[in-house]
Amino acid sequence: MKKKFVTSAQVAERAGVSRSAVSRTFTPGAYVSPEVREKVLLAAEEMGYRINRLAKSLLTSQSSLVAIVASNLSEPFIAAQIDALSAMLADRELQTLLLNIGARRDMTAMMNLVLEYRVKAVIILSGAPPEKLVEQCLQSQQCTILINREQASGIVDVILTDDRAGGRLAARHMIEGGCRRLAVVRGASDTPSQRRRAEGFMEAAAQEGLPVRHWLGGEGGYESGRTAARELLASSALDGVFCTTDRIGLGFLNTCSFDLGLDVPKDISIVGFDDIEEAGWPSHGLTTVRQPIVAMVDAVATILSSDAFGISGQTHIVPVELVVRQTTRPRVVVSQSPSKA
Repeated sequence: MKKKFVTSAQVAERAGVSRSAVSRTFTPGAYVSPEVREKVLLAAEEMGYRINRLAKSLLTSQSSLVAIVASNLSEPFIAAQIDALSAMLADRELQTLLLNIGARRDMTAMMNLVLEYRVKAVIILSGAPPEKLVEQCLQSQQCTILINREQASGIVDVILTDDRAGGRLAARHMIEGGCRRLAVVRGASDTPSQRRRAEGFMEAAAQEGLPVRHWLGGEGGYESGRTAARELLASSALDGVFCTTDRIGLGFLNTCSFDLGLDVPKDISIVGFDDIEEAGWPSHGLTTVRQPIVAMVDAVATILSSDAFGISGQTHIVPVELVVRQTTRPRVVVSQSPSKA
């Protein structure tokens, strides 16, 4: 025989109180006398009673579930985002419903299932296509937050890392270190974030009159960096390479150092993007552009608590910063000859 869940009616009977008293006991802010509360909590503990939050959300039309839609969960930055977001939601007594779109072929059916839960919000992370997922949410009038991807129509809240500014920071830093033969490397997945970073880098280089080789290929991880290093450096003498993620940057760095015998940064400077934990390891010391996860999560929390959430879309721009480590040259200081008297 399959065991059945304990009901509030059974708890009320054991405690000798009404069902409404049980409901008030487990409703934050609702009044119940200390004596009744003690009886209900004791009976609930003895019987193993738990609130049916799904049923409660249907009655109140206020769900405590927040869906996070992501792909490439093994990527360090994605994993760090999910970890920080779920912790923030837990602090606000909200539950995380994680959707790995990489694990399902029928994404339309999966999203329909999520929307049937009537979640409080859907958070869609960068690199989680296709566009139809967003369209499904908007058509269902689902409150939606996009991280590092923009939406042309519909009421949606957007959080964007200042990717173009990050690309410009990387270019200026390398140029100030004396680099003149530049390249940018990104994955063939061609996410909006990586595209903006590459565009910012090339814009800053163009302002200095410097051409940039553009390599696009692979899935955008470590192996993309390895392949890019072998292909680019076999045909050209580069002295500065910007990789649009740290995983790509680490692949490029290790291939230069261990396979090609190059001295980094003497022979070539390398800059990544994200500032994942591995980038800061002493064995790597990768110069990178940091995406502040704390600021991104704070922006999500601000949106969720806003009275305008789901009514008028907001856009939050999260600033980035350059973290200089050992894979780039220091700034070149041009000495001036003393003027003649």
